[in-house]
Amino acid sequence: MYGYRDLSRFAYPGPVDESALEKRQVSLTKTAEAEPALRASDADRDRIADILREALAEGRLTADEHADRVDAVYRARTVAELEPLVRDLPVAARPDAADAYAPPRPPGAAARPAENLVAVFGGATRKGRWRAGGRLNAFALFGGVEIDLTEALFEERQIVISTWALFGGVDIKVPENISLRSTGTGVFGGFDVDSYESADPEAPSVLITGCAVFGGVAAKAKRGKRVKDLRAAR
Repeated sequence: MYGYRDLSRFAYPGPVDESALEKRQVSLTKTAEAEPALRASDADRDRIADILREALAEGRLTADEHADRVDAVYRARTVAELEPLVRDLPVAARPDAADAYAPPRPPGAAARPAENLVAVFGGATRKGRWRAGGRLNAFALFGGVEIDLTEALFEERQIVISTWALFGGVDIKVPENISLRSTGTGVFGGFDVDSYESADPEAPSVLITGCAVFGGVAAKAKRGKRVKDLRAAR
């Protein structure tokens, strides 16, 4: 049979102090709540969008997957919401590769605020030689907004145009050598964007988002108009 063994190390430790465990759990919970999620900036969203664009060009994402993820990018409010969108892409694990597609903004320069174009029972136009920032908002109510980017200086790698057309219209023209994408919706109206991907992976892109209700949003490339130098605006 078995011989004598010292079993003292297996002695019953005594009753568990449940109140102490509860206090510790409350303390951990408060600590977690005290650390709010980091809010995402426009630069964070643009960086993730560029990674997704590269994944689409490499065939890692389908067009539908890319559209869904880009839509989620510009709905995200925190950095934690952005990270899962590129977690399964190899470029996401290489910060240096991601930085290579950062917007060509001078170091230390703040992002430009969004430009607003509003047409209420009238019209609003932005065209000619102008500096296009990263975000534009277009609102048309019984009126029309025209945005012409064919001669604009692109200050960002990606421009996001948020549109709202209510019994009105928004018309957008872009150069033919950029990428044009859309995540907008038409409700008793039309959201017609001739989406396409540029053959040049370094080309800038324009993303059209928003909604057309009893109105219309249209965007297409203008043949013969090309972006010559993305960094010309610097």
